[in-house]
Amino acid sequence: MVRILGPYMPKVKKRLIKSPKVYIRDSGILHALWEIETMDHLLGHPVYGFSWEGFVIENIFSCLPDWRAAFYRTSSGNEIDLVIEKGKKRLAIECKASSAPSASKGLELALQELHIETAWIIAPIAEAYPISKKITVSPLMHFIKSIHKKRFISENSIVVALYRRPYILSGILQTTP
Repeated sequence: MVRILGPYMPKVKKRLIKSPKVYIRDSGILHALWEIETMDHLLGHPVYGFSWEGFVIENIFSCLPDWRAAFYRTSSGNEIDLVIEKGKKRLAIECKASSAPSASKGLELALQELHIETAWIIAPIAEAYPISKKITVSPLMHFIKSIHKKRFISENSIVVALYRRPYILSGILQTTP
């Protein structure tokens, strides 16, 4: 029901935010709790960005269950929504509920601080595009397919993600009578 995401604790000389992030794992339940009944209501609601971030994180967790995951935030505001690691592989993921997302200065500084070479901004857009050498803006399914091609996830994991997509992306919990 709830996902608690802990902080990424590298050995850097920065003051880090250590309070965990808490997400409601089912976006439909989150929307019902906030009495969001339509997609238009969701798009105009202050919880939309948080809902998108939780949705993205849950789908990534379903595809990469054996990866370590955390968030990174310094007291000066440098932030990465999700840092995932497995062995020597490390990726940074930023979730932006915008149709024209951009990389913040805080994200770029965080990538430098952590020496991360590959970052993704996951947004509700149609096509992926690079915005720098290190950062690609992408729809969620493009990201999932891309990490599958790189053999980071199995075929079974991507089938689960593809199966869940239409239900969750509707943005509204459809209750049965």
